[in-house]
Amino acid sequence: MMIITKCPLRVSLVGGSTDLQAFIDKYGRGSVISFPSTLYTYITIHDNHTDKYIINYSKKEEVDDATEIKNDVAREGLIYFDVGPVTVTFNTDILSEGSGLASSSSYTIAIVKALSMYQGINLSEFEICRIALELERKFNPLTGYQDGYGSGIGGFKRIDFHKDRRPLFRYLDVAFLEKYDMYLVNTGIKRSSTPVLQSVNVEKSATLLPLVDEMETAIEANDYDAFERIFNEGWKQKKATSNMITANPKIKQMDELFAKNPKIHAVKLSGAGGGGYFLLLCDKHVDAIMHQAFDNIGKITKIHANSQGVVGIKV
Repeated sequence: MMIITKCPLRVSLVGGSTDLQAFIDKYGRGSVISFPSTLYTYITIHDNHTDKYIINYSKKEEVDDATEIKNDVAREGLIYFDVGPVTVTFNTDILSEGSGLASSSSYTIAIVKALSMYQGINLSEFEICRIALELERKFNPLTGYQDGYGSGIGGFKRIDFHKDRRPLFRYLDVAFLEKYDMYLVNTGIKRSSTPVLQSVNVEKSATLLPLVDEMETAIEANDYDAFERIFNEGWKQKKATSNMITANPKIKQMDELFAKNPKIHAVKLSGAGGGGYFLLLCDKHVDAIMHQAFDNIGKITKIHANSQGVVGIKV
């Protein structure tokens, strides 16, 4: 038996940093607007008829005991579900390590889905995301709430996080985003989110919360001018929360270049900052123009919002 699962990589529009535990502990709540993209991480699990755990990713591991596995996602998932020796393989649609697209959370959700199917346990998307967050925080305590719930549960949505309560979801009309062509541009800079997140000023992040309300209102009113203004203001305020977000000269250069392009209506760096991918919201039908303008500075990938969260099949 083989299990194959896939989980989207999430894209956040506004509210990032307010989903961090430190922020919610201080202010009692956080909120983001995001969507899962049409880019995925993939997990396959199958019996290997040996007494070894075989883990395939950018490296290959063969170990006797799950606790010896160096890959954090595989180790914690296999221990949690108490699965014996199997082969686990990781794949992705995009260079995801240090991407700012919550790839670690996406992989963790995909492995929770795969292992629960392997064990014959029926879990809802919400339960999968809850378990995945619990597991990921064992090796990355700074993991925000939005990463898992934004990836594993489909749809364009606002997610509200409250202390000691489960997240609340409000779904938005994905047709609103169809005015734009959306692109991710790779900065070519890999970074760990941990030092960036550690540097975030929680008090300065508080200004992002009202922008979530304003963006939701703009989306519901089909007010694109307000939406773009709020989006760009959110990026401006996010940069003010930590001097590490745009510390790299190449990121500053790319940010300035995108801001000057009339075909680009909104821009931000995905995730914690410091590297990864820029998100661009552009005029429709500008593929050739975008590639001509930016192919020399970073790989460009066109994306769409995804109505689907984590899924899996047995083969």
